[in-house]
Amino acid sequence: MNQQQILALYEWQAGTCFRHPCKGDVPTAVVQTVHQRVGDDEPVRACEECVIEPEQERWVAASESGLEYRPGHADEPLQ
Repeated sequence: MNQQQILALYEWQAGTCFRHPCKGDVPTAVVQTVHQRVGDDEPVRACEECVIEPEQERWVAASESGLEYRPGHADEPLQ
């Protein structure tokens, strides 16, 4: 799969990337959810660059360990 195909697996909306807040509102996808003790769960949003990076890391880890790589699940552990 190429990067555009992987990015298409995510739901995108304007937001602030957790690693690049200075970019302002950019297309972002939820890559994690912080479960707080008090209050609502807080989604962690990432820009395209910050979605592709963990996807690549997951692909390498899956290749090295013999596990299946499923793109579009940057927030899930490899199985």
